[in-house]
Amino acid sequence: MNVSIGMKAPDFTAMTTFGPLKLSDYKGQWVILFSHPGDFTPVCTTEFIAFAQANDHFEALNTQLMGLSIDSNPSHLAWVNQIRLLTGIEIPFPVIADRMAEVANLYGMIAPDANKQETVRNVFFIDPNQIIRAILIYPLSNGRNINEILRLLTALQTTDKCSVVTPANWEPGNPALVPPPGTYDQTLARINDPETAGLNCVDWFWCYKNKSCQ
Repeated sequence: MNVSIGMKAPDFTAMTTFGPLKLSDYKGQWVILFSHPGDFTPVCTTEFIAFAQANDHFEALNTQLMGLSIDSNPSHLAWVNQIRLLTGIEIPFPVIADRMAEVANLYGMIAPDANKQETVRNVFFIDPNQIIRAILIYPLSNGRNINEILRLLTALQTTDKCSVVTPANWEPGNPALVPPPGTYDQTLARINDPETAGLNCVDWFWCYKNKSCQ
């Protein structure tokens, strides 16, 4: 099974480095569920360190990180402890043990044309209603940009809170766009008096919101 944007995130129960975990227990929070190919590998180690260093930022956005690979829980525990011993950095989020690839198959985390045994680097953005809002997929060979994951998470939350959409290269604090008008009257209002609606328009279909919502 492969999941897609807009669908309900499949629920699951799994053993993790923090004990048993059920996805539905996190309803009301955002969840970043991300897979990695394997423990004790260099790219994955740098990613986990980067996620750990950004964990406070995710928590401030009401977001729970969850890692996953098809390694065992003892392997996960040994690996996160080795990271602590080598760097002094503790991994502050659960890592799911998925030895039978049950969660991996549920979410389509294995790309069989790339590797039939390991999960590629998937990132699933799951909102507080447990709807999948965005999916990123990276190959085995290249690590993720954690700042981009934070940026996209913030953009999704801004869209929900402010009823806006975000332009290319948007960063928090930058002007956001409003969706295109849905009726002819709305189109005329934007053409004739965009200021009253708090808009700065390049054209009727392309308008920025003057004020950021708080």
